Amino acid sequence: MINSLRKVYRRCKKKWKFFKSVNWIKTIYFNYKKFPYAIARKLPVIFYGNVRFNSIKGTVIIEGPIKKAMIGFGQRYEAITKAKGTAELFLDGTFVFKGHVQFGIDYFIHIAEDAYCEFGHMSSMASSGKIICQEKIVLGTYSRIGSESQLIDTNFHQMIDTLTGEKFNMTSPITLGSYNFISNRVSIMQKTITPNNCTIASNTLCNKDYRSLGENILIGGIPAKLLKENISRDWNGEREKLEDSLIVK
Repeated sequence: MINSLRKVYRRCKKKWKFFKSVNWIKTIYFNYKKFPYAIARKLPVIFYGNVRFNSIKGTVIIEGPIKKAMIGFGQRYEAITKAKGTAELFLDGTFVFKGHVQFGIDYFIHIAEDAYCEFGHMSSMASSGKIICQEKIVLGTYSRIGSESQLIDTNFHQMIDTLTGEKFNMTSPITLGSYNFISNRVSIMQKTITPNNCTIASNTLCNKDYRSLGENILIGGIPAKLLKENISRDWNGEREKLEDSLIVK
């Protein structure tokens, strides 16, 4: 009897904590603005804490069974829990979610008109992360990015060859493979392509195609280079714990 009461208490406490942490005004407004009623009523996208909507006129697509709180913006799943209140969302392009996705606190997301951004199931961007998508950014399943990292697929300004006058491309797609473990303060720039089961060390700059290095690799440095082979995060060992702590039920 006592154990049953304790379980009920823990469940109620967890639900109350969730209820207090949600920005219900922004959550309800976003869902009913972006989805048909049948989807919106389930509130698949949750905003935690303060967020500035600079624009949300783009398209949001959720692939898979629709559930409550599948996508969490400002979700407090890290050791750091106190937000600065600087979260911003600029969505003029297309944002696709292929399952449950988490964004930590104080995120900055800018998806330009005609740009395409896709997050695989259980992919994430930790606190103070930045995404600037002018063309295309794709994250595979369980592609998890550490705090203060950034994905930027553009130079922002036109660069030219001063001898020939040739203009270089301003943008180029970014593609991260599945089961990528990306540490903190990593800069992932245009042209970056990583294989599946790739680990990226802290304070690394990525700017090219790394698939020729194979899978189960550790890369790092400025720019990134191969540091170690036959190494991977223990995804199978962590899967149950990750899903239990990150998926809102």
